[in-house]
Amino acid sequence: MSLSLPDGFGVRPATTDDAAAINELIVAADKAVQGWSDSTEADLLDWWRLADLAQDSWVVEHDGRVAAYSGLFAHAENAELDGFVHPRKTGLGLGAWLLASGEARARARGLAVARTWCLAQDDAARRLFEQRGFREVRRYYRMLIELEAPPPPPDWPEGFRIGTFKPDDARAFYAALEEAFVDEWSFVSLPFEEWVEHRVKAPDFDPTLWFIVREGDEIAALLRADPERGGAGWVGVIGVRKPWRKRGLGLALLLHAFGEFYRRGQPRIALGVDAQNPTGATRLYERAGMRVAYEAVAFEKALT
Repeated sequence: MSLSLPDGFGVRPATTDDAAAINELIVAADKAVQGWSDSTEADLLDWWRLADLAQDSWVVEHDGRVAAYSGLFAHAENAELDGFVHPRKTGLGLGAWLLASGEARARARGLAVARTWCLAQDDAARRLFEQRGFREVRRYYRMLIELEAPPPPPDWPEGFRIGTFKPDDARAFYAALEEAFVDEWSFVSLPFEEWVEHRVKAPDFDPTLWFIVREGDEIAALLRADPERGGAGWVGVIGVRKPWRKRGLGLALLLHAFGEFYRRGQPRIALGVDAQNPTGATRLYERAGMRVAYEAVAFEKALT
């Protein structure tokens, strides 16, 4: 790698003790582009549970302060590169150095594809990615609703019942999730044990926000939510298995979750969605009253 850091800048791996300072950096970078941020320290620590910080993270410092940060998150054969430069330190080549470092690490690990992201308005990041051979492959929306009154009650088709997650549901929930999302562009299947470690054993795991819709003994649809992400109740996953699609279960399940969040005093609810989702999820969320809060762009580069 021919790029080097400017004089006076040093680099080291991130540690969990850096979470507050790095989140401040991410918030500052977001605000410089779009005027606001939903990043939180808790979200960052949750992501780091998927990473080997000692090997796959870079904290660039200057005068004892964090100037830039990036992390590599490996999923199957893919490297997800997540990087930020403080607005006061742009134009010094730090973003290019971080991207090159992440790409080199991905190659050393034998990963086949590198992916990275930026906010849709971030023209500087787009230019950097394209200069280094990345191409735009996908767009994602952060969608949001802020309830001013209880949502309308869900209209369940006859013969379906809803319940919450129990420990004995883990295998069936996992299998239904895998089936519902198999056609998603960015879906990566985790082994069951890894999924349990990341989701069921998460610090904020709340099974009363994991909903299962059944017809008879079969899981037809499911929703996994977290109490809070970025200042909002977070719908992490909502899926309907193919045999039960086009029957209104997705909208009913979403409204059920909205109602539970509202009952708990959380009127602000968000989720992320592929703008080109093959099941038409974006239209579903709009029918439920959600709006696009911001748009992110995914870029990809083949490494082999």
